Amino acid sequence: MTRTLFFEQALLPDGWARNVRVGVADGAIRSVETNARGEGAEHHTGIAVPGLPNLHCHAFQRAMAGLAERRGPANDSFWTWREVMYRFLAQLTPDDVEAIAAFAYKEMLESGFTTVAEFHYLHHGPDGRPYADLGEMAARIAAAAQATRIGLTLLPSLYMTGGFGAVAPTQGQKRFLNEPDRFLALVVRSREIAFGLPDARVGIAPHSLRAVPPEALANIVAACPVGSVHIHAAEQVKEVEDCVAALGARPVEWLLNNAKVDARWCLIHATHMTQGETEALARSGAVAGLCPLTEASLGDGIFDGARYLAAGGRFGVGTDSNIQIDATAELRQLEYGQRLFLRARNVLASLESESVGRRLFETALAGGAQACARPVGALETGKRADIVLLDAGHPDLAVGQDDHWLDAWIFIAGRAAVREVLIGGERVVVDGRHHDHEPVTRRYVAAVKRLLNT
Repeated sequence: MTRTLFFEQALLPDGWARNVRVGVADGAIRSVETNARGEGAEHHTGIAVPGLPNLHCHAFQRAMAGLAERRGPANDSFWTWREVMYRFLAQLTPDDVEAIAAFAYKEMLESGFTTVAEFHYLHHGPDGRPYADLGEMAARIAAAAQATRIGLTLLPSLYMTGGFGAVAPTQGQKRFLNEPDRFLALVVRSREIAFGLPDARVGIAPHSLRAVPPEALANIVAACPVGSVHIHAAEQVKEVEDCVAALGARPVEWLLNNAKVDARWCLIHATHMTQGETEALARSGAVAGLCPLTEASLGDGIFDGARYLAAGGRFGVGTDSNIQIDATAELRQLEYGQRLFLRARNVLASLESESVGRRLFETALAGGAQACARPVGALETGKRADIVLLDAGHPDLAVGQDDHWLDAWIFIAGRAAVREVLIGGERVVVDGRHHDHEPVTRRYVAAVKRLLNT
């Protein structure tokens, strides 16, 4: 299907443009014309910007948001939060996972995310046995993406051990577990499942160095030479200490020295790095997958963003535990964390008078597109026509122009300024609401009520 779209103002790769005419065929941008006439085109009111990729998501965790906000008997941390998560997921059915994922993806679209990389590790039944279809849970993720129209990068995750040194998995981890051969069969099945979705991609996600022994990591990466490779790394101090004890190196250090990390890799969190690791990761061409709201929620620490960007590093943002799904909130938290850590302002802009919002947004667009391996992240020929329309009449956007719009959206208005979202050139969000907002929400509420009353 072909269509022609017209925007009064749009952010293109070379800057802001006026009266932009965009030709779309089969969901992809085929032509972009500036200073054009609008006759015969579909007029979309607002400020057009590319949809932001969400490079790290565990969709099912959306339903446990708020359940871990009660203090335990000792100091709470990621590790105590994880026990709450294990108890919660023991009850989840495939129907629940589909309903929760659809709700999370709807919220992403309503906030300005248009692609999601689903780091998918909830594979099996409550007793740890595979479903009749090894890809049952992956199929539910794909169904949620198809129903909401969000772009999907599906990342089946390999999880083998409960900790460094081949520690036995715990009871709470049994739904995640696969050996390499069965995992590779799951990857094949995931590709079959994703085949019918527009420009969907399938990569792999070895969960972490604590959950995947070095030999298995090398084998699955070699067996999957095409597609993204995502891995959790250096999220917590204890993880770093345990990695040094088991492997003789810090997690990022070990990966850079042993795993041939390059542009198809995305290291999730990478919070605790030395200066040398930070600069080496920047040089590798890999993407740092930052999840600032989750990292703040879990008390993980603050990524060294200023040093990493100064070294030419690439990053994108993700929603991870989905405690708050908001594209601009992730970017805002990223910058504010740097400000608190360094006691300075406008940290992640590098040039005098440079817009911090523009720098954050464009860097996250490029890094997110690379990590998701989808043709997204810019309004240019060959990319998906995934476009967010900001409300030019919103009080915080109405008095400025160009980069001020991004600064006002990211640091003030947030998701309230998202007026319309196009996926493949077609409206899926109008006046800030997804076209299936009500039925998706009803299914989610019903699933959560059943889970909390079980």
